[in-house]
Amino acid sequence: MTQFKDLGLAEPILKAVTAEGYTNPTPIQAGVIPAMLTGQDIVGIAQTGTGKTAAFTLPLLHEISKQKMGPAPKTCRALIMAPTRELAAQIADSIRAYGKYMRHSVTVVVGGVKPGPQIRALARGVDVVVATPGRLLDHVSRGVVRLDRTTTVILDEADQMLDLGFVPAIRQIMASTPDERQTLLLSATMPKQIRRLANDFLTRPVEVSVAPNSKPIDRIDQSVIFAEKVDKRKMLAPLLSEDDVECAIVFTRTKHGADKVTKDLIKSGLQASAIHGNKSQNQRQKTLDGFKSGNIKILVATDIAARGIDVSGVSHVINFELPNISESYVHRIGRTARAGKSGIAISFCDGEERAYLRDIEKLIGISIPRKKMDGALANYADKVAQNNLDKVVGALDDGPSQGNRNNSGGQGGGQNRSRRRSSTAQNKPAWGSKQSRNKRQGQKQGQSQPQGQTHSQGKSQSQGQSKGQSQGQAQGQAQGQAQGQSQGQGRSKANAGGRSLQARPKTRSGA
Repeated sequence: MTQFKDLGLAEPILKAVTAEGYTNPTPIQAGVIPAMLTGQDIVGIAQTGTGKTAAFTLPLLHEISKQKMGPAPKTCRALIMAPTRELAAQIADSIRAYGKYMRHSVTVVVGGVKPGPQIRALARGVDVVVATPGRLLDHVSRGVVRLDRTTTVILDEADQMLDLGFVPAIRQIMASTPDERQTLLLSATMPKQIRRLANDFLTRPVEVSVAPNSKPIDRIDQSVIFAEKVDKRKMLAPLLSEDDVECAIVFTRTKHGADKVTKDLIKSGLQASAIHGNKSQNQRQKTLDGFKSGNIKILVATDIAARGIDVSGVSHVINFELPNISESYVHRIGRTARAGKSGIAISFCDGEERAYLRDIEKLIGISIPRKKMDGALANYADKVAQNNLDKVVGALDDGPSQGNRNNSGGQGGGQNRSRRRSSTAQNKPAWGSKQSRNKRQGQKQGQSQPQGQTHSQGKSQSQGQSKGQSQGQAQGQAQGQAQGQSQGQGRSKANAGGRSLQARPKTRSGA
């Protein structure tokens, strides 16, 4: 069996690989490393979790170890592009781990963080830049970094990079690199339409394929549960509460959906946190660190974030919503069964997602086993639903009982509210009473006189209101009619007809 020492790698790199606990290369590593050391362009296709990152970082470090001089200012020897910030950070961590016994420099260039530290690092010159296309293009266009001396370009997760709309940025970046360069594209999937675009960047590439295109690894136990949207939320928490769920990732199609699922899980008493594009880089990194350390048991993520999650202890992957891009299913479930371990992938499928399921099964070439909720789990879900229903019913029951206490024997919520309104009306002073007139007089103080009203008219009206005499009210009515007001008229009619409080006219706040 081939060992790393048989591949011709430099001694410091072999020492680091041994320190990481590796002796034999994986199939993708055994195929890519020799071809890369000879300077060939490569298309690498391998299942997720098979060691693609080491396949290109080890020979890259080998070439750097042979350099006697450092890179020139504002240049980089090698460029690695990745679709997400998390994946870029993990690639850089791998380079540091495998290069810890040799001299090298690596810088991560991604969005979501301040550009200052990146600019200072690039100004000195860097051996390896690991970047997302958007932020890198910003630096290139501003002259922060030059790519005319870059001799190696690697596109990791190439299909996702091209599929996410990075093609224009990637083309501009590639145009800034020398024509004589080595280019690699590595991914778990390589659909034909993506391959045609990828071929524009490669010259007579060697294809290293260690598994049938897009077939998930056999160590993953896959199943699908048919459930409508409203039932998914009811089933998710009980499913993740089972004893065999050690560490899980829940996938949704949207950022809003990820936040909503996270809130539901937290309400159920589970440790969960979301990671997606709307989170700042610091928030995403903090969440990812908590997930790796075990402080967060459940990570809720979107498809984009899936490309940067490399945690060996993920026991379960739950597709809360099936992806509308079939290849994304492969990347999702590939977050489990890493580093030789087994894993479980369970997918919820509602009526609108049946077409997605058919496309996924066509892509992977198998029919995913259908699964029903186990008896205990189904009973648990029903119990949760019943508890929630009891809470709602209890809240409704509290309303009438409180009313009964307040109203001494009322027979129902509607009667209680009616009696409370009646009681309130009875406690109000009658419209024409002296008490009511004095209260209204206090409210009227400080208001300006209507426009056009003479001083003598205002004085007469005030006198009529303070004394409560019918003459004053009639005078106020006449003045209101003359000025287009209905206030005095309403008061006069209220005194004459004994109108109830509900017919009280609104008080004008001024001219």
